[in-house]
Amino acid sequence: MSRISKTVLILALLTALWMLIAPNYLRTSLIYWYANIDDYKIFENTEVNVADGREWKEADSYNKYELESSDREYLENHETVAYLIIQDGKVLYEEYWDGYDSDSHSNIFSATKSIVSLLIGIAIDEGKIKSVDEPIGNYLEEFAYDERGKVTIKNLLTMSSGLDWDEAYSSPTSITTKAYYGKKLRQVSTDQELIEKPGVRFRYQSGNTQLLAFIVEEATGETISKYAERTLWKPMHAVNTALWSLDKKDGDEKSFCCFNTNARDAARFGQLVLNKGAWNGKQLISEQYLADATTTAAYLLNEEKTAPLDHYGYQYWILPYKDMNIPYMRGHRGQYIYSIAEKNAVVVRFGKAKDEIKQGPITMDIPKYVDIALKILK
Repeated sequence: MSRISKTVLILALLTALWMLIAPNYLRTSLIYWYANIDDYKIFENTEVNVADGREWKEADSYNKYELESSDREYLENHETVAYLIIQDGKVLYEEYWDGYDSDSHSNIFSATKSIVSLLIGIAIDEGKIKSVDEPIGNYLEEFAYDERGKVTIKNLLTMSSGLDWDEAYSSPTSITTKAYYGKKLRQVSTDQELIEKPGVRFRYQSGNTQLLAFIVEEATGETISKYAERTLWKPMHAVNTALWSLDKKDGDEKSFCCFNTNARDAARFGQLVLNKGAWNGKQLISEQYLADATTTAAYLLNEEKTAPLDHYGYQYWILPYKDMNIPYMRGHRGQYIYSIAEKNAVVVRFGKAKDEIKQGPITMDIPKYVDIALKILK
């Protein structure tokens, strides 16, 4: 055997040995490398079931608009798999790519955070949580006996908890990677230290949302998926069963990231915002909570501490654009659900890539999908 062959064999054996002894989350992250909208296929999932599902009606001008060539090129160059517009409660335009269709599951990633916010609001409406000003130590045993327990639910909702979660996606050893690929979500999520005064500045942290999910569960006595099923998914007449990815079999829902559904059913969340919390005459969540959730928490500093926060509420992003303030749900790789009140319209874009150009807190695909929609909307 040559010296080169021996070296290759030794490296292969060392790699195999390392893969055997490395933590589970690290092995998994290196195998799959980068989070994908189809990752529900590699995770354990729990079902968010439907009842009395009702399809959207289609507008008289359904799919009669022909995309401009430059807009189609933009959508396709950014690996869009679904682009959907609903106006006045009816489907106006929809298109799918890359083998996806109106029934295809897709991970909406951090757009899931807005769902968690809605569930906090519903738990408050039901009297199971007193208010957003309650300290989290009232619900989370791990935080009950030190200064961290004084962080409020509102601090978590506005990403101003002062905790030390490091929102790093590119590092295979980051806490976010551990939460996404690992099997100890509760332990990882509660192993955070308080490093700055809460309620002062916005700092985007997935760990804040995961703690909110555990609070919902402690307050309601239900898993967050079953609570979402009972209070949102079934009442909104979703058509397809959703999947909520777990950290392990019968484990905890990855509530910071991993609700999996299709574009048509995801649009129901956007419509709920337009409806000010009502669905078919029933108030699913209080109008006041939803107004607070979709209004910028301007009393906070932005992440850089250079100006008041102008783009985030309670786990909802807000896009100030063309004399509008558009609340939207936003997820990794460009999963967006916009609620455009001025047009009574919901816009959903799912895909595999974002724009590489960034301006402040947004990548430039975020307003671009609004621009495309405004050409189609009446």
